[in-house]
Amino acid sequence: MSVTPGKFGEVLKSIILKQHYNLPISVTAPIIIAERITDLISVVLIAAFGAMSYEIGGAVLIITSLFLSVLILVLSNKRVFKFLTDKFSGIKFLEKHIKKFHNIHESFWIMLSFRNLLFMTAISLVAWFFECFAFYLILSRFDMAMSLNSASFIYAFSTIVGSIMLLPGGLGGTEGTMTYLLIKNGLVKEISVTATMLIRLITLWFAVAVGIISFYYYQKFNGKISL
Repeated sequence: MSVTPGKFGEVLKSIILKQHYNLPISVTAPIIIAERITDLISVVLIAAFGAMSYEIGGAVLIITSLFLSVLILVLSNKRVFKFLTDKFSGIKFLEKHIKKFHNIHESFWIMLSFRNLLFMTAISLVAWFFECFAFYLILSRFDMAMSLNSASFIYAFSTIVGSIMLLPGGLGGTEGTMTYLLIKNGLVKEISVTATMLIRLITLWFAVAVGIISFYYYQKFNGKISL
Protein backbone atom coordinates (compact mmCIF):
# COMPACT_ATOMS: atom_id res chain seq x y z
CA MET A 1 0.00 0.00 0.00
CA SER A 2 3.04 2.30 -0.03
CA VAL A 3 2.40 2.93 -3.72
CA THR A 4 -1.04 4.46 -3.12
CA PRO A 5 -1.39 8.29 -3.16
CA GLY A 6 -0.08 9.61 0.15
CA LYS A 7 0.15 5.98 1.33
CA PHE A 8 -3.49 6.29 2.38
CA GLY A 9 -4.09 2.75 1.15
CA GLU A 10 -2.36 1.68 4.34
CA VAL A 11 -5.78 1.96 5.98
CA LEU A 12 -5.76 -1.74 5.07
CA LYS A 13 -4.00 -2.15 8.43
CA SER A 14 -7.16 -0.98 10.18
CA ILE A 15 -9.32 -3.31 8.09
CA ILE A 16 -7.16 -6.27 9.14
CA LEU A 17 -7.31 -5.23 12.80
CA LYS A 18 -11.09 -4.94 12.57
CA GLN A 19 -11.53 -8.29 10.84
CA HIS A 20 -9.22 -10.38 13.02
CA TYR A 21 -9.11 -8.51 16.34
CA ASN A 22 -12.46 -6.66 16.28
CA LEU A 23 -10.82 -3.29 16.88
CA PRO A 24 -12.93 -0.38 15.56
CA ILE A 25 -11.54 1.22 12.41
CA SER A 26 -12.35 4.63 13.90
CA VAL A 27 -9.87 3.86 16.71
CA THR A 28 -7.01 2.45 14.61
CA ALA A 29 -7.27 4.49 11.36
CA PRO A 30 -5.74 7.59 13.00
CA ILE A 31 -2.57 5.52 13.46
CA ILE A 32 -1.97 5.66 9.70
CA ILE A 33 -2.39 9.43 9.65
CA ALA A 34 -0.12 9.77 12.69
CA GLU A 35 2.49 7.72 10.84
CA ARG A 36 2.32 10.07 7.87
CA ILE A 37 2.65 13.07 10.19
CA THR A 38 5.77 11.71 11.90
CA ASP A 39 7.19 10.71 8.50
CA LEU A 40 6.81 14.28 7.23
CA ILE A 41 8.19 15.79 10.43
CA SER A 42 11.26 13.55 10.16
CA VAL A 43 12.08 14.29 6.53
CA VAL A 44 11.49 18.01 7.10
CA LEU A 45 13.96 17.96 10.00
CA ILE A 46 16.54 16.05 7.95
CA ALA A 47 16.07 18.32 4.92
CA ALA A 48 16.26 21.45 7.09
CA PHE A 49 19.92 20.80 7.94
CA GLY A 50 20.85 20.51 4.28
CA ALA A 51 18.64 23.40 3.16
CA MET A 52 21.00 25.79 4.90
CA SER A 53 23.59 24.98 2.22
CA TYR A 54 21.20 25.33 -0.74
CA GLU A 55 19.34 28.20 -2.32
CA ILE A 56 16.27 26.03 -2.95
CA GLY A 57 13.82 24.21 -0.73
CA GLY A 58 13.37 26.79 2.01
CA ALA A 59 9.85 27.86 0.99
CA VAL A 60 8.66 24.25 0.58
CA LEU A 61 10.01 23.30 4.01
CA ILE A 62 8.40 26.32 5.68
CA ILE A 63 5.00 25.71 4.06
CA THR A 64 5.14 22.00 4.93
CA SER A 65 6.10 22.81 8.53
CA LEU A 66 3.21 25.26 8.87
CA PHE A 67 0.79 22.72 7.39
CA LEU A 68 1.96 20.05 9.85
CA SER A 69 1.66 22.46 12.79
CA VAL A 70 -1.90 23.41 11.88
CA LEU A 71 -2.87 19.79 11.22
CA ILE A 72 -1.54 18.60 14.59
CA LEU A 73 -3.27 21.48 16.36
CA VAL A 74 -6.62 20.75 14.70
CA LEU A 75 -6.49 16.98 15.20
CA SER A 76 -5.46 17.13 18.86
CA ASN A 77 -7.43 20.17 20.02
CA LYS A 78 -10.59 19.33 21.97
CA ARG A 79 -12.20 22.73 21.37
CA VAL A 80 -11.81 22.41 17.62
CA PHE A 81 -13.19 18.87 17.75
CA LYS A 82 -16.20 19.96 19.81
CA PHE A 83 -16.90 22.76 17.34
CA LEU A 84 -16.79 20.32 14.42
CA THR A 85 -18.96 17.67 16.11
CA ASP A 86 -21.53 20.33 17.03
CA LYS A 87 -21.72 21.25 13.36
CA PHE A 88 -21.87 17.63 12.19
CA SER A 89 -24.55 16.67 14.72
CA GLY A 90 -27.08 18.70 12.77
CA ILE A 91 -26.47 16.73 9.58
CA LYS A 92 -28.58 13.57 9.47
CA PHE A 93 -26.11 11.61 7.36
CA LEU A 94 -23.27 12.28 9.82
CA GLU A 95 -25.26 12.29 13.06
CA LYS A 96 -25.13 8.50 13.43
CA HIS A 97 -21.34 8.57 13.09
CA ILE A 98 -20.69 10.98 15.98
CA LYS A 99 -19.41 8.14 18.20
CA LYS A 100 -16.88 7.23 15.52
CA PHE A 101 -15.72 10.83 15.40
CA HIS A 102 -15.21 10.68 19.17
CA ASN A 103 -13.11 7.53 18.80
CA ILE A 104 -11.04 9.15 16.06
CA HIS A 105 -10.38 12.24 18.14
CA GLU A 106 -9.54 10.21 21.24
CA SER A 107 -6.90 8.29 19.27
CA PHE A 108 -5.44 11.50 17.86
CA TRP A 109 -5.49 13.17 21.27
CA ILE A 110 -3.43 10.31 22.73
CA MET A 111 -0.98 9.87 19.85
CA LEU A 112 -0.41 13.56 19.17
CA SER A 113 0.27 14.54 22.76
CA PHE A 114 3.69 16.19 22.99
CA ARG A 115 5.38 13.25 24.71
CA ASN A 116 4.01 10.57 22.38
CA LEU A 117 4.58 12.67 19.26
CA LEU A 118 8.18 13.30 20.31
CA PHE A 119 8.78 9.59 20.93
CA MET A 120 7.22 8.51 17.62
CA THR A 121 9.12 11.17 15.69
CA ALA A 122 12.42 10.08 17.26
CA ILE A 123 11.86 6.51 16.03
CA SER A 124 10.80 7.76 12.61
CA LEU A 125 13.82 10.08 12.42
CA VAL A 126 16.21 7.17 12.97
CA ALA A 127 14.47 5.09 10.29
CA TRP A 128 14.51 7.89 7.73
CA PHE A 129 18.13 8.72 8.48
CA PHE A 130 19.15 5.18 7.55
CA GLU A 131 17.39 5.56 4.20
CA CYS A 132 19.37 8.76 3.66
CA PHE A 133 22.53 6.93 4.70
CA ALA A 134 21.78 4.17 2.18
CA PHE A 135 21.53 6.86 -0.52
CA TYR A 136 24.87 8.26 0.60
CA LEU A 137 26.46 4.78 0.36
CA ILE A 138 25.14 4.33 -3.18
CA LEU A 139 26.62 7.68 -4.24
CA SER A 140 29.94 6.83 -2.60
CA ARG A 141 30.21 3.68 -4.72
CA PHE A 142 30.21 5.91 -7.79
CA ASP A 143 33.20 7.76 -6.26
CA MET A 144 31.10 10.88 -5.94
CA ALA A 145 32.50 13.39 -3.45
CA MET A 146 29.18 14.22 -1.78
CA SER A 147 28.75 14.71 1.94
CA LEU A 148 26.25 12.79 4.05
CA ASN A 149 24.51 16.09 4.76
CA SER A 150 24.02 16.82 1.04
CA ALA A 151 22.86 13.27 0.26
CA SER A 152 20.40 13.41 3.18
CA PHE A 153 18.99 16.74 2.02
CA ILE A 154 18.48 15.51 -1.55
CA TYR A 155 16.80 12.29 -0.44
CA ALA A 156 14.60 13.91 2.23
CA PHE A 157 13.60 16.91 0.11
CA SER A 158 12.74 14.70 -2.87
CA THR A 159 10.60 12.55 -0.58
CA ILE A 160 8.73 15.65 0.61
CA VAL A 161 8.04 16.76 -2.97
CA GLY A 162 6.72 13.30 -3.87
CA SER A 163 4.51 13.28 -0.77
CA ILE A 164 2.91 16.70 -1.19
CA MET A 165 2.12 15.92 -4.84
CA LEU A 166 0.05 12.94 -3.56
CA LEU A 167 1.38 10.73 -6.33
CA PRO A 168 1.25 6.94 -5.85
CA GLY A 169 4.46 6.22 -3.94
CA GLY A 170 5.65 9.68 -4.92
CA LEU A 171 6.37 8.22 -8.37
CA GLY A 172 7.70 10.79 -10.79
CA GLY A 173 7.86 13.67 -8.32
CA THR A 174 10.43 12.03 -6.04
CA GLU A 175 12.59 10.61 -8.84
CA GLY A 176 12.48 13.81 -10.90
CA THR A 177 13.44 16.02 -7.98
CA MET A 178 16.20 13.66 -6.85
CA THR A 179 17.74 13.42 -10.31
CA TYR A 180 17.54 17.20 -10.78
CA LEU A 181 19.27 17.93 -7.48
CA LEU A 182 22.02 15.40 -8.17
CA ILE A 183 22.72 16.98 -11.56
CA LYS A 184 22.66 20.42 -9.93
CA ASN A 185 25.35 19.12 -7.55
CA GLY A 186 27.63 18.28 -10.46
CA LEU A 187 26.80 14.62 -11.15
CA VAL A 188 26.46 13.54 -14.75
CA LYS A 189 22.95 12.66 -15.91
CA GLU A 190 23.62 8.93 -16.29
CA ILE A 191 24.95 8.52 -12.75
CA SER A 192 22.17 10.71 -11.32
CA VAL A 193 19.45 8.59 -12.94
CA THR A 194 21.15 5.32 -11.94
CA ALA A 195 21.62 6.37 -8.31
CA THR A 196 17.99 7.52 -8.14
CA MET A 197 16.68 4.25 -9.57
CA LEU A 198 18.85 2.20 -7.21
CA ILE A 199 17.74 3.96 -4.02
CA ARG A 200 14.09 3.71 -5.05
CA LEU A 201 14.55 0.03 -5.85
CA ILE A 202 16.03 -0.83 -2.45
CA THR A 203 13.64 1.34 -0.42
CA LEU A 204 10.22 1.69 -2.06
CA TRP A 205 10.11 -1.35 -4.33
CA PHE A 206 11.88 -3.69 -1.89
CA ALA A 207 9.25 -2.76 0.71
CA VAL A 208 6.46 -3.36 -1.82
CA ALA A 209 7.90 -6.81 -2.64
CA VAL A 210 8.08 -7.73 1.06
CA GLY A 211 4.50 -6.49 1.47
CA ILE A 212 3.16 -8.57 -1.41
CA ILE A 213 4.80 -11.74 -0.07
CA SER A 214 3.63 -11.03 3.48
CA PHE A 215 0.10 -10.27 2.27
CA TYR A 216 -0.04 -13.60 0.44
CA TYR A 217 1.10 -15.64 3.46
CA TYR A 218 -1.07 -13.65 5.87
CA GLN A 219 -4.18 -14.56 3.90
CA LYS A 220 -3.01 -18.14 3.49
CA PHE A 221 -2.79 -18.69 7.25
CA ASN A 222 -5.44 -16.22 8.47
CA GLY A 223 -8.04 -16.29 5.74
CA LYS A 224 -9.01 -13.77 3.09
CA ILE A 225 -9.24 -10.12 4.02
CA SER A 226 -12.73 -8.71 3.37
CA LEU A 227 -12.48 -5.22 1.93
